[in-house]
Amino acid sequence: MPNPLAAITGASAGIGAVFARKLAAQGYDLILIARRRERLEQLAAEVAPRHAEPYVADLTDAEATGKLACRLAGEERLALLVNNAGFGVHGRFYEVPFAGQAQMVSVHIGATMGLTHAVLPGMVAHNQGAIINVASVAGFLRSPKSVGYCAAKAWINAFSEGLAVELRRAGSAVVVQALCPGYTYTEFHDVAGVNRASIAKSLWLTAEDVVDASLAGLARRRLYVVPGWRYKLAVAIGTRLPATWRVALEASQPRKRG
Repeated sequence: MPNPLAAITGASAGIGAVFARKLAAQGYDLILIARRRERLEQLAAEVAPRHAEPYVADLTDAEATGKLACRLAGEERLALLVNNAGFGVHGRFYEVPFAGQAQMVSVHIGATMGLTHAVLPGMVAHNQGAIINVASVAGFLRSPKSVGYCAAKAWINAFSEGLAVELRRAGSAVVVQALCPGYTYTEFHDVAGVNRASIAKSLWLTAEDVVDASLAGLARRRLYVVPGWRYKLAVAIGTRLPATWRVALEASQPRKRG
């Protein structure tokens, strides 16, 4: 039997690179998608003897995303899509440049929607496969200076949940997961300009922690995976508060969540 194939966006570093290593160890061949060719080629060499194809694409570009979607739609062996690519824009919504926020939304929402739409018909036809959408604890909560990011991650949560409902109603065995980590040691916060020292060490997760939780949840067909007991507790409490209470609490604690 041919090896199953996994496609991972944002594969050049952080959570995406850890997904690549762990999926290769499980016997997957890989399509590694990101902007940085050198990083992708290094990762592809690292996971040998598994076949790993570097695919350079900038998912802020709708044309590039469309070409990738066509490529993935034609992959008969595709068993798993990990929509991991993303970045944050830090600052008050009305003060930071709009262009960066629009690019952020195009990656988190546009690319996630487009690639998922491309691969789902084949997965449904074969009645197997899985999609992991990397969301965030921020998708359940709101944070000053991260308005667009929180909203985009909330969309990913709602999108994943809606797909799960639709697939279940259709009697499909395809699995959808919303992976919702909190603060994680990756390049993400450096790019966003967030000072790690301002965040308690007890709140930080490793990318390995996050990916291990995701793959364990996937094996159990769990829709939402929130790594770390602190974040599970925060989501459990935060989502049950009346909106007026939650907004008042969030406004009084202007810290960016992961």
